[in-house]
Amino acid sequence: MRSSLRLGRLFGIEILIHYSWLIIAFLVVFSLAGHFQLTNPAWSTLVVWAFAVVTAALFFASIVVHELSHSAVAKSRGIPVRSITLFALGGIAGMEKESSDAKSEFWIAVVGPITSIVIGIVFLGLALLDGWRPELGTPASPLWAGLVWLGYINIALGVFNLIPGYPLDGGRILRSIVWSITGNMMRATRIAAAVGEFIAIGFIVLGLFRFFSGAGIGGLWLAFIGWFLSQAASASYEELETTTALGEVRVGDVMTDDCPRIDGDMDLRTFAEDYLLRTGRRCFIVAQGGRDMALITVHELKQVPRERWPFKLISDIARPIESVRTVSPETGVKEALDLMVRDDVNQLPVVVNGRLAGVISRGNVLQFLKTRGELKAA
Repeated sequence: MRSSLRLGRLFGIEILIHYSWLIIAFLVVFSLAGHFQLTNPAWSTLVVWAFAVVTAALFFASIVVHELSHSAVAKSRGIPVRSITLFALGGIAGMEKESSDAKSEFWIAVVGPITSIVIGIVFLGLALLDGWRPELGTPASPLWAGLVWLGYINIALGVFNLIPGYPLDGGRILRSIVWSITGNMMRATRIAAAVGEFIAIGFIVLGLFRFFSGAGIGGLWLAFIGWFLSQAASASYEELETTTALGEVRVGDVMTDDCPRIDGDMDLRTFAEDYLLRTGRRCFIVAQGGRDMALITVHELKQVPRERWPFKLISDIARPIESVRTVSPETGVKEALDLMVRDDVNQLPVVVNGRLAGVISRGNVLQFLKTRGELKAA
């Protein structure tokens, strides 16, 4: 979800749009326009497309509300939420950690589908108040048509999310129930992920069957949803395994304590050619007067136009150590990794009693996980 556009913040939560959402937004608008034109041929082209765009916008706003409901309950349970990202198949709330107990997991998961169903009922209620009657069939008013479609699609979204296919909300509800029975989150996740993959395979088989039976793009879309659920289920379980593996590991166990030190008076071109490219290292300590004063990484170098490198010194762009977020050797690796992700950096200085003891990078963590994985597979 890194390739996302930032829309702003809502209730302290950053709202993002993944690039894949743009394709789906276009398809939804195009599909709505076709639906409105087919069911209401008397509407003008302008009315058809205007209400298609407005209806699609309200639908995606409904998804944001769905995710905000997850976020609200998560925050009430002590789980910080960084962001909400809209992507191809819906939305996802960026929670900073897993639920600490089965009850929290249940309420965080179940509130989403309930919210979508309630939103759907509200839209249908507004259509009824405006004069729409279900027995009349297809709504004739553009306002009715939009409200009725939003009502049905939100109810369908809520029901779909109740399918016990992890990591859908229904899958997380299933995990919370198994968790409460077994008392083991990993076992509950493994069971929920297995159920999710089974359901995903069912979606794929049904979708392909429908496609070859003449259902066309609808069958392929169902198969695609199944494939996505299968990938998401396995990825979610692997992520939890990784988190568990890092649970007892400290920064001091994986950090690099032999960070190269360089002179701050060196120009950037020399630094790039003689240090970065020659050694492959990404982070260096800037020493002046026998003291470690700052850090310089590939990130800082990339901010300077290449033609300016011969005329800029390392000391001009290096970040003072006191201005950089630091960790101690006793900090958990998972916490350090979360900080790197949150601040969008590749490494963090490790400080002991005010002195720089080393650096921990994402590469250190990946190397640890790779070694652990190889030993586990042996």
